[in-house]
Amino acid sequence: MVYIKDIAKACKVSTATVSKALNDQPDISESTKEYIKTVAAEMGYMSNSAARALKTGRSNNIGVLFDDDQNRGLSHEFFSTLLESIKSEAEKNGYDVTFISSGRKMSYLQHCMYRGFDGVIIANTEFDSPRAQELMESDFPVVTVDYESDHIVSVMSDNETGGRVIMRHVCDMGHRNIGVILGDLTDVTRKRLRGMLGVCEELGLEIPPCNIKEARFHDSSLTYFATQELLRLSDRPTCIIFQDDYSYIGGLNAIHDAGLSIPEDISTVGYDGIGLSRIISPRLVTYYQDTVTMGKRAVELLISKIEGNKPEKTAYEVRGHLLDGGSVRRITAAEEHR
Repeated sequence: MVYIKDIAKACKVSTATVSKALNDQPDISESTKEYIKTVAAEMGYMSNSAARALKTGRSNNIGVLFDDDQNRGLSHEFFSTLLESIKSEAEKNGYDVTFISSGRKMSYLQHCMYRGFDGVIIANTEFDSPRAQELMESDFPVVTVDYESDHIVSVMSDNETGGRVIMRHVCDMGHRNIGVILGDLTDVTRKRLRGMLGVCEELGLEIPPCNIKEARFHDSSLTYFATQELLRLSDRPTCIIFQDDYSYIGGLNAIHDAGLSIPEDISTVGYDGIGLSRIISPRLVTYYQDTVTMGKRAVELLISKIEGNKPEKTAYEVRGHLLDGGSVRRITAAEEHR
Protein backbone atom coordinates (compact mmCIF):
# COMPACT_ATOMS: atom_id res chain seq x y z
CA MET A 1 0.00 0.00 0.00
CA VAL A 2 1.22 3.49 -0.89
CA TYR A 3 1.37 6.03 1.92
CA ILE A 4 1.57 9.84 1.92
CA LYS A 5 5.21 9.68 3.04
CA ASP A 6 6.03 7.61 -0.09
CA ILE A 7 4.46 10.25 -2.32
CA ALA A 8 6.30 13.01 -0.46
CA LYS A 9 9.63 11.24 -1.04
CA ALA A 10 8.90 10.74 -4.75
CA CYS A 11 7.84 14.38 -5.20
CA LYS A 12 10.60 15.73 -2.92
CA VAL A 13 8.13 17.70 -0.81
CA SER A 14 6.91 17.45 2.77
CA THR A 15 4.12 15.12 3.85
CA ALA A 16 2.12 18.22 4.85
CA THR A 17 2.31 19.50 1.27
CA VAL A 18 1.15 16.15 -0.09
CA SER A 19 -1.76 16.10 2.34
CA LYS A 20 -2.79 19.61 1.34
CA ALA A 21 -2.61 18.74 -2.36
CA LEU A 22 -4.69 15.57 -2.03
CA ASN A 23 -7.31 17.44 0.02
CA ASP A 24 -7.45 20.42 -2.37
CA GLN A 25 -6.43 22.95 0.26
CA PRO A 26 -5.89 26.48 -1.12
CA ASP A 27 -2.49 27.37 0.31
CA ILE A 28 -0.40 25.60 -2.38
CA SER A 29 -0.30 26.30 -6.12
CA GLU A 30 -2.52 24.48 -8.61
CA SER A 31 0.50 23.26 -10.54
CA THR A 32 1.96 21.66 -7.39
CA LYS A 33 -1.38 20.06 -6.60
CA GLU A 34 -1.66 18.64 -10.11
CA TYR A 35 1.87 17.28 -10.02
CA ILE A 36 1.42 15.57 -6.64
CA LYS A 37 -1.96 14.10 -7.65
CA THR A 38 -0.47 12.73 -10.87
CA VAL A 39 2.43 11.08 -9.03
CA ALA A 40 0.03 9.69 -6.40
CA ALA A 41 -2.19 8.16 -9.09
CA GLU A 42 0.81 6.62 -10.88
CA MET A 43 1.96 5.07 -7.61
CA GLY A 44 -1.49 3.58 -7.00
CA TYR A 45 -2.37 5.68 -3.94
CA MET A 46 -5.88 5.24 -2.54
CA SER A 47 -7.66 7.95 -0.58
CA ASN A 48 -8.50 7.36 3.06
CA SER A 49 -12.12 6.62 2.17
CA ALA A 50 -11.16 4.00 -0.42
CA ALA A 51 -8.64 2.41 1.94
CA ARG A 52 -11.21 2.45 4.73
CA ALA A 53 -13.73 0.69 2.45
CA LEU A 54 -11.24 -2.13 1.82
CA LYS A 55 -10.45 -2.43 5.49
CA THR A 56 -14.00 -2.23 6.85
CA GLY A 57 -15.90 -3.80 3.96
CA ARG A 58 -18.09 -0.69 3.68
CA SER A 59 -18.67 1.37 0.57
CA ASN A 60 -19.85 4.53 2.35
CA ASN A 61 -22.74 4.52 -0.13
CA ILE A 62 -26.38 4.27 0.90
CA GLY A 63 -29.32 3.58 -1.35
CA VAL A 64 -32.58 5.49 -1.37
CA LEU A 65 -35.51 3.52 -2.73
CA PHE A 66 -37.95 5.90 -4.38
CA ASP A 67 -40.43 4.05 -6.57
CA ASP A 68 -43.12 6.44 -7.81
CA ASP A 69 -45.63 4.85 -10.19
CA GLN A 70 -47.27 8.26 -10.78
CA ASN A 71 -43.98 9.81 -11.91
CA ARG A 72 -44.73 13.04 -10.11
CA GLY A 73 -43.13 12.59 -6.69
CA LEU A 74 -39.75 14.16 -7.44
CA SER A 75 -41.51 17.34 -8.56
CA HIS A 76 -43.61 17.39 -5.38
CA GLU A 77 -42.24 19.56 -2.60
CA PHE A 78 -42.88 16.99 0.14
CA PHE A 79 -40.66 14.39 -1.52
CA SER A 80 -38.11 16.77 -3.03
CA THR A 81 -37.47 18.34 0.39
CA LEU A 82 -37.30 14.92 2.06
CA LEU A 83 -34.84 13.56 -0.51
CA GLU A 84 -32.67 16.68 -0.42
CA SER A 85 -32.51 16.40 3.37
CA ILE A 86 -31.46 12.74 3.08
CA LYS A 87 -28.75 13.60 0.56
CA SER A 88 -27.43 16.54 2.57
CA GLU A 89 -27.27 14.65 5.86
CA ALA A 90 -25.64 11.60 4.24
CA GLU A 91 -22.94 13.74 2.63
CA LYS A 92 -22.26 15.49 5.95
CA ASN A 93 -21.49 12.05 7.38
CA GLY A 94 -19.23 11.01 4.51
CA TYR A 95 -21.76 8.90 2.61
CA ASP A 96 -22.72 9.01 -1.04
CA VAL A 97 -26.36 8.50 -2.04
CA THR A 98 -27.65 6.43 -4.96
CA PHE A 99 -31.34 6.42 -5.89
CA ILE A 100 -32.95 3.16 -6.98
CA SER A 101 -36.39 2.26 -8.34
CA SER A 102 -38.20 -0.65 -9.97
CA GLY A 103 -36.57 -0.21 -13.37
CA ARG A 104 -34.33 -3.31 -13.07
CA LYS A 105 -35.36 -6.94 -13.36
CA MET A 106 -33.53 -7.88 -10.16
CA SER A 107 -35.24 -7.56 -6.79
CA TYR A 108 -34.66 -4.60 -4.50
CA LEU A 109 -32.47 -6.74 -2.23
CA GLN A 110 -30.42 -8.02 -5.17
CA HIS A 111 -30.02 -4.45 -6.42
CA CYS A 112 -28.76 -3.28 -3.03
CA MET A 113 -26.28 -6.16 -2.88
CA TYR A 114 -25.19 -5.55 -6.48
CA ARG A 115 -24.57 -1.87 -5.76
CA GLY A 116 -22.69 -2.67 -2.59
CA PHE A 117 -24.78 -0.36 -0.43
CA ASP A 118 -24.06 -0.20 3.27
CA GLY A 119 -27.80 0.30 3.88
CA VAL A 120 -30.94 1.66 2.29
CA ILE A 121 -33.68 4.17 3.13
CA ILE A 122 -37.08 3.27 1.68
CA ALA A 123 -38.63 6.66 1.01
CA ASN A 124 -41.51 5.69 -1.25
CA THR A 125 -42.68 2.41 -2.74
CA GLU A 126 -45.50 -0.11 -2.60
CA PHE A 127 -44.49 -1.33 0.85
CA ASP A 128 -46.70 -4.43 0.75
CA SER A 129 -45.17 -5.71 -2.49
CA PRO A 130 -43.09 -8.95 -2.33
CA ARG A 131 -39.93 -7.10 -3.39
CA ALA A 132 -40.25 -4.49 -0.66
CA GLN A 133 -41.11 -7.10 1.95
CA GLU A 134 -38.11 -9.23 0.95
CA LEU A 135 -35.78 -6.27 1.49
CA MET A 136 -37.34 -5.26 4.80
CA GLU A 137 -37.30 -8.83 6.16
CA SER A 138 -33.64 -9.38 5.24
CA ASP A 139 -30.60 -8.66 7.42
CA PHE A 140 -29.76 -5.68 5.23
CA PRO A 141 -29.75 -2.36 7.18
CA VAL A 142 -33.05 -0.66 6.31
CA VAL A 143 -34.91 2.44 7.53
CA THR A 144 -38.36 3.27 6.18
CA VAL A 145 -40.12 6.62 5.91
CA ASP A 146 -43.84 6.76 6.79
CA TYR A 147 -44.21 2.98 6.96
CA GLU A 148 -44.31 1.24 10.32
CA SER A 149 -43.61 -2.40 11.11
CA ASP A 150 -42.49 -4.19 14.27
CA HIS A 151 -39.25 -5.55 12.84
CA ILE A 152 -37.83 -2.49 11.05
CA VAL A 153 -36.77 1.01 12.07
CA SER A 154 -39.05 3.72 10.70
CA VAL A 155 -39.29 7.50 10.70
CA MET A 156 -42.89 8.62 10.80
CA SER A 157 -44.70 11.88 10.38
CA ASP A 158 -47.26 12.34 13.17
CA ASN A 159 -50.14 11.46 10.85
CA GLU A 160 -52.73 10.58 13.50
CA THR A 161 -51.93 13.75 15.45
CA GLY A 162 -52.13 15.75 12.22
CA GLY A 163 -55.57 14.34 11.50
CA ARG A 164 -56.72 15.24 15.00
CA VAL A 165 -55.32 18.78 14.83
CA ILE A 166 -56.98 19.73 11.56
CA MET A 167 -60.34 18.18 12.51
CA ARG A 168 -60.26 19.90 15.89
CA HIS A 169 -59.53 23.24 14.20
CA VAL A 170 -62.40 22.80 11.74
CA CYS A 171 -64.82 21.89 14.54
CA ASP A 172 -63.61 24.77 16.70
CA MET A 173 -64.54 27.06 13.79
CA GLY A 174 -68.14 25.84 14.09
CA HIS A 175 -68.25 23.29 11.25
CA ARG A 176 -70.16 20.07 11.73
CA ASN A 177 -71.05 19.09 8.15
CA ILE A 178 -67.53 18.16 7.03
CA GLY A 179 -66.31 16.49 3.85
CA VAL A 180 -63.08 14.47 3.66
CA ILE A 181 -61.15 13.49 0.52
CA LEU A 182 -58.70 10.66 1.20
CA GLY A 183 -55.41 9.80 -0.45
CA ASP A 184 -54.31 6.27 -1.38
CA LEU A 185 -55.51 3.77 1.21
CA THR A 186 -52.13 3.38 2.90
CA ASP A 187 -51.09 3.34 6.54
CA VAL A 188 -50.61 7.13 6.30
CA THR A 189 -54.21 7.67 5.19
CA ARG A 190 -55.59 5.28 7.80
CA LYS A 191 -53.77 7.07 10.61
CA ARG A 192 -54.92 10.51 9.51
CA LEU A 193 -58.51 9.30 9.20
CA ARG A 194 -58.29 7.63 12.61
CA GLY A 195 -57.19 10.92 14.12
CA MET A 196 -60.04 12.83 12.45
CA LEU A 197 -62.69 10.31 13.43
CA GLY A 198 -61.33 10.21 16.99
CA VAL A 199 -62.10 13.92 17.38
CA CYS A 200 -65.55 13.42 15.87
CA GLU A 201 -66.28 10.64 18.36
CA GLU A 202 -65.21 12.84 21.27
CA LEU A 203 -67.59 15.57 20.06
CA GLY A 204 -70.47 13.22 19.30
CA LEU A 205 -70.19 14.10 15.63
CA GLU A 206 -70.78 11.62 12.82
CA ILE A 207 -69.46 12.07 9.28
CA PRO A 208 -71.82 10.28 6.87
CA PRO A 209 -70.19 7.87 4.37
CA CYS A 210 -71.30 10.07 1.45
CA ASN A 211 -69.07 12.85 2.83
CA ILE A 212 -65.91 10.73 2.55
CA LYS A 213 -64.42 10.33 -0.94
CA GLU A 214 -61.37 8.42 -2.15
CA ALA A 215 -58.74 9.88 -4.45
CA ARG A 216 -54.94 9.65 -4.67
CA PHE A 217 -52.13 11.64 -3.14
CA HIS A 218 -50.65 14.32 -5.41
CA ASP A 219 -53.37 13.80 -8.03
CA SER A 220 -55.27 17.02 -8.62
CA SER A 221 -57.48 15.58 -11.39
CA LEU A 222 -59.00 12.87 -9.17
CA THR A 223 -59.43 15.42 -6.40
CA TYR A 224 -61.29 17.68 -8.83
CA PHE A 225 -63.91 14.98 -9.48
CA ALA A 226 -64.13 13.96 -5.81
CA THR A 227 -64.78 17.60 -4.89
CA GLN A 228 -67.50 17.84 -7.54
CA GLU A 229 -69.24 14.85 -5.96
CA LEU A 230 -69.22 16.54 -2.56
CA LEU A 231 -70.53 19.79 -4.00
CA ARG A 232 -73.44 17.96 -5.67
CA LEU A 233 -74.74 16.61 -2.34
CA SER A 234 -78.13 18.02 -1.39
CA ASP A 235 -76.62 18.94 1.99
CA ARG A 236 -73.13 19.81 0.83
CA PRO A 237 -70.33 20.14 3.42
CA THR A 238 -69.50 23.56 4.80
CA CYS A 239 -65.83 22.52 4.92
CA ILE A 240 -63.74 20.01 2.92
CA ILE A 241 -60.50 18.48 4.21
CA PHE A 242 -58.13 17.56 1.37
CA GLN A 243 -55.48 14.82 1.39
CA ASP A 244 -52.54 17.06 0.45
CA ASP A 245 -51.84 20.63 -0.62
CA TYR A 246 -50.89 19.76 -4.19
CA SER A 247 -54.10 17.81 -4.82
CA TYR A 248 -56.04 20.68 -3.26
CA ILE A 249 -55.53 22.64 -6.49
CA GLY A 250 -57.97 20.24 -8.16
CA GLY A 251 -60.50 20.91 -5.41
CA LEU A 252 -59.91 24.64 -5.65
CA ASN A 253 -60.67 24.55 -9.38
CA ALA A 254 -63.82 22.48 -8.84
CA ILE A 255 -65.09 24.96 -6.25
CA HIS A 256 -64.41 27.91 -8.53
CA ASP A 257 -66.00 26.14 -11.52
CA ALA A 258 -69.13 25.67 -9.40
CA GLY A 259 -69.29 29.43 -8.92
CA LEU A 260 -68.40 29.22 -5.22
CA SER A 261 -65.93 31.24 -3.21
CA ILE A 262 -63.48 30.24 -0.44
CA PRO A 263 -64.14 30.70 2.45
CA GLU A 264 -67.42 32.63 1.96
CA ASP A 265 -69.31 29.67 0.47
CA ILE A 266 -67.15 26.77 1.56
CA SER A 267 -64.08 26.34 3.77
CA THR A 268 -61.05 24.22 2.87
CA VAL A 269 -58.13 22.55 4.67
CA GLY A 270 -55.03 20.89 3.22
CA TYR A 271 -52.14 18.76 4.45
CA ASP A 272 -48.30 18.94 4.07
CA GLY A 273 -47.62 22.67 4.40
CA ILE A 274 -45.77 23.00 1.10
CA GLY A 275 -44.77 26.44 -0.20
CA LEU A 276 -47.70 26.51 -2.61
CA SER A 277 -50.13 26.63 0.33
CA ARG A 278 -48.55 29.90 1.47
CA ILE A 279 -48.92 31.79 -1.82
CA ILE A 280 -52.40 30.86 -3.06
CA SER A 281 -55.29 33.12 -2.10
CA PRO A 282 -56.79 32.71 0.35
CA ARG A 283 -53.83 31.17 2.13
CA LEU A 284 -54.63 27.53 2.86
CA VAL A 285 -55.09 26.23 6.39
CA THR A 286 -52.88 23.12 6.37
CA TYR A 287 -50.81 20.80 8.55
CA TYR A 288 -47.06 21.19 8.07
CA GLN A 289 -44.97 18.01 7.87
CA ASP A 290 -41.32 18.52 8.87
CA THR A 291 -39.70 16.63 5.99
CA VAL A 292 -36.27 18.15 6.65
CA THR A 293 -36.14 16.59 10.12
CA MET A 294 -37.60 13.34 8.80
CA GLY A 295 -34.84 13.00 6.19
CA LYS A 296 -32.10 13.90 8.67
CA ARG A 297 -33.40 11.43 11.26
CA ALA A 298 -33.67 8.62 8.70
CA VAL A 299 -30.00 9.02 7.79
CA GLU A 300 -28.90 9.17 11.44
CA LEU A 301 -30.79 5.96 12.25
CA LEU A 302 -29.50 4.15 9.17
CA ILE A 303 -25.86 5.03 9.89
CA SER A 304 -26.36 3.86 13.46
CA LYS A 305 -27.65 0.52 12.16
CA ILE A 306 -24.76 0.24 9.69
CA GLU A 307 -22.35 0.73 12.58
CA GLY A 308 -23.98 -2.16 14.42
CA ASN A 309 -25.91 -0.19 17.02
CA LYS A 310 -29.28 -1.44 18.21
CA PRO A 311 -31.98 1.25 18.07
CA GLU A 312 -33.79 2.17 21.27
CA LYS A 313 -37.13 1.68 19.49
CA THR A 314 -38.44 0.88 16.03
CA ALA A 315 -40.70 3.87 15.30
CA TYR A 316 -39.54 7.49 15.57
CA GLU A 317 -42.22 10.14 15.12
CA VAL A 318 -41.50 13.65 13.83
CA ARG A 319 -43.99 16.31 14.91
CA GLY A 320 -45.59 18.87 12.61
CA HIS A 321 -47.88 21.80 13.31
CA LEU A 322 -50.91 23.65 11.97
CA LEU A 323 -50.34 26.53 9.56
CA ASP A 324 -53.19 29.01 9.79
CA GLY A 325 -54.66 30.83 6.83
CA GLY A 326 -57.82 32.38 5.46
CA SER A 327 -59.42 29.30 3.90
CA VAL A 328 -61.57 28.38 6.94
CA ARG A 329 -64.36 30.70 8.00
CA ARG A 330 -65.96 30.61 11.42
CA ILE A 331 -69.65 29.81 11.07
CA THR A 332 -72.63 29.96 13.40
CA ALA A 333 -74.97 27.14 14.29
CA ALA A 334 -77.66 28.81 12.18
CA GLU A 335 -75.42 28.78 9.11
CA GLU A 336 -74.46 25.15 9.72
CA HIS A 337 -78.14 24.13 9.63
CA ARG A 338 -79.11 26.34 6.74
